Amino acid sequence: MGETLHVVMLPWSAFGHMMPFFQLSVALAKTGIRVSYVQTPMNIRRLPKIPQNLESLITFVEIPFPVLRDQALPQGAEATVDITFDKMLQLKSAYDFLHIAFRKFVVDQSPDWLLVDLMPHWAVDIAEQQEIGISLFTPLSAGAVCFLGPPEYLVGEGRRKVRTTVESFTSSPHWVTKSKPSKIAFSKQEAGGFLHGFYGPNGTDKSDAERIAKVLIASKFVAIRSCDEIEGDYLKLASEILDKPVIPVGLLPPEKVKASSVIDETSDRGHVCVGWAPQMEILGHPAIGASLFHSGWGSVIETLQFGHTLVVLPFIIDQPLNAKLLVEKKLAVEIEKNEDGSFSREEVAKGLKLAMVSDEGESLRVRAREAGKYFGDHELHNDYIARFVEYLKGGC
Repeated sequence: MGETLHVVMLPWSAFGHMMPFFQLSVALAKTGIRVSYVQTPMNIRRLPKIPQNLESLITFVEIPFPVLRDQALPQGAEATVDITFDKMLQLKSAYDFLHIAFRKFVVDQSPDWLLVDLMPHWAVDIAEQQEIGISLFTPLSAGAVCFLGPPEYLVGEGRRKVRTTVESFTSSPHWVTKSKPSKIAFSKQEAGGFLHGFYGPNGTDKSDAERIAKVLIASKFVAIRSCDEIEGDYLKLASEILDKPVIPVGLLPPEKVKASSVIDETSDRGHVCVGWAPQMEILGHPAIGASLFHSGWGSVIETLQFGHTLVVLPFIIDQPLNAKLLVEKKLAVEIEKNEDGSFSREEVAKGLKLAMVSDEGESLRVRAREAGKYFGDHELHNDYIARFVEYLKGGC
């Protein structure tokens, strides 16, 4: 290890992943660690600018986005936000071609650590060949990580024993419930989509489950965007399930911003925004009493740091698991759906009324305000980063 620790960040090409990796990069750089953040040019241009006082410590490393032979992706598409869901397989195929340039960069730079996302399984081979430490940093909640389980139940015979049917995803698995009762699971409708998308063929040489299993097995530790104050039980359980250190890096809360005048100008009739909404500005407005959203973990953190009550309407991937986690923690109300996944305006109104005005929902509002103290406590989360940095230094 040189005088300055050098960490390479490699996120999956989705903004729900790239942003936490960027936020962790900034947090590490503030402690004096040198960070190389690897992504494709279009995605890097859409990230926030590196803070001026950290420009000497954070480097954006651009790897040209691979062009597939059949031109299957729209021009300029480099992230999940640029494509429809039916193009996800092609995006993963293109992403995998990044391994060639990524290998060259790692060989040239000889960093101390690779912190990678769930998807780039090929980074494991590069790290092992170059004798560089590699670990998973996941923006998933600890509850979702526990539900996914250990690598032996993600692939092969272990997976065939416990998770081959839709029903096997509709209750918490035995490796969770043997330690604690848990509500974290999918509905039958949600489970069907997850089973196919997570374990099924995806046009590449590895399913999502196989990718994650390979990264988990190789990881020296698993870093999670969470904290003991919110998920202490699941963080401890995740370490037991994965049989390796699970390190919370804090919630990486974004800086609060003042609400812009556009919200005031449209407050009498609402505001429809196509594309990226100024979410932090909206959430920071004093007129906001609750937030109805898909329960993505990043949005959970952004919303609860303001102490807003959560009304969750999950759709895909880890969103349903986060929703159940929040309900279990008595931090959210989930909109009830029909068996086919549809929902009515009446159920939406019912959830909003409970969260915002009814006496029955007062305890929910109180807990949200209390949780906001943890989610918005930057000093608390800086302490998590300091402990994480000590771990990185000790592991080299």
